[in-house]
Amino acid sequence: MDALPTPNPLRIDAATQALGLASAFTMPADQVLHQLFRARRELGPLDRAFAAEVMYAVLRRWRTLNARASVPGPGRDAADASSFAVAPAANDVLGSAAGTGPRAPTPRRLVLVALTSVFGLSARALEGAIGRNDGEWLAATHAFDPATLSPAAALDIPDWLYARLCARFGETETAALVSALNQPAPLDLRVNPAKIDRAAALQRLSAHGLDVSETPYSPFGLRIEGRPSLGRDPLYESGSIEVQDEGSQLLAQLVAPKRREMVVDFCAGAGGKTLALGALMQSTGRLYAFDVSAKRLKAFEPRLKRSGLSNVHPQLLANEADARVKRLAGKIDRVLVDAPCTGLGTLRRNPDMKWRQPESAVAEMASKQAAILASAARLVKPGGRLVYATCSLLEAENRAVVDAFLAANPAFTPNPANAVLAGLGIGLDTGPWLELLPHRHGTDGFFAAVLERAKA
Repeated sequence: MDALPTPNPLRIDAATQALGLASAFTMPADQVLHQLFRARRELGPLDRAFAAEVMYAVLRRWRTLNARASVPGPGRDAADASSFAVAPAANDVLGSAAGTGPRAPTPRRLVLVALTSVFGLSARALEGAIGRNDGEWLAATHAFDPATLSPAAALDIPDWLYARLCARFGETETAALVSALNQPAPLDLRVNPAKIDRAAALQRLSAHGLDVSETPYSPFGLRIEGRPSLGRDPLYESGSIEVQDEGSQLLAQLVAPKRREMVVDFCAGAGGKTLALGALMQSTGRLYAFDVSAKRLKAFEPRLKRSGLSNVHPQLLANEADARVKRLAGKIDRVLVDAPCTGLGTLRRNPDMKWRQPESAVAEMASKQAAILASAARLVKPGGRLVYATCSLLEAENRAVVDAFLAANPAFTPNPANAVLAGLGIGLDTGPWLELLPHRHGTDGFFAAVLERAKA
């Protein structure tokens, strides 16, 4: 973890306001920060970094910090009394485990207890930034005993998610998996081979003083420890590098598009995998980037321009059964379906995801995923390839969706992912399905199935 900027009253206030807004769990945490920073122009880079780091730390450790901050202590400062209350939705998602006290802690108190218990700051380090009552209350929180928490609360995940993960991985591996998900992710980059090779990119980034290394699996990946800002780096501005998790890069490798083929990225989103596919195609053939969000496709435009690719054609769809899909039925060589999902494999980057959705969202997602996969499959020509992927950890969104699809579509058969990767010289074997997990592979959590349509 990078060093946290020195606390001061302004920064603690900004972190408190950010957490107060994020704890409603009505919008993604990164959108909360975007709106807050746009409204508070007086916040400088270090102030913003402090607010973001602390807000995300609290969201990662929500249950344990709520419990610790609920320990009774001396009276509250005026600043604490006037700060935001934790939104009711935050406690609804946790049930009775939100805290141990009679009332939920305020965001200010959650921020303060995070500074001591997550970032390890001492009372001395906080002198001048907080009042005497806050200092006395923080000292009282040291009496909190983590052993009083349930296993799910101790791991800072909802009870329903803990039960599902334990059913899949067992208690011991679930603890290791969730502990990895509760750590901030490093910054993964994908090198654009049309503009620079990986060795040259590594050398140039290292010359800037960055701690950079090659990713172990993706042949185009680099990993930087910490979270440096690369938005103005010449390599980024020229499209020579893109931010993309190594697991996401491997999805493009499974699609394995060839030059001059017709390829569809069915749920293109922000376009990271589209760009990876286009690079593998060496900007030849025709690559469609489908999405139902005009906003996401608009945000993709500057990335596409920087990449230098000329074979990418973004297409806005009304839904998965859009007329554009029907016109291309049976004509596409390779289709990638990175389906909308609960996103629970990305908790290192999006810790609020585990609190923003109920268990009922899993069944809703699975139904949507089945419909999208069935529609995308119609595009695949005989002898073509279909790759279904999610960034979920749950069987209901992964194997269950694929199994149901295969049962209903006998023209498709699985192609073992380990065999596909081995054929590309990638030494990663997770079995017939690609199943990436942060505690095993150092990536976000991903699932992918490679399905081939019969030639006849």
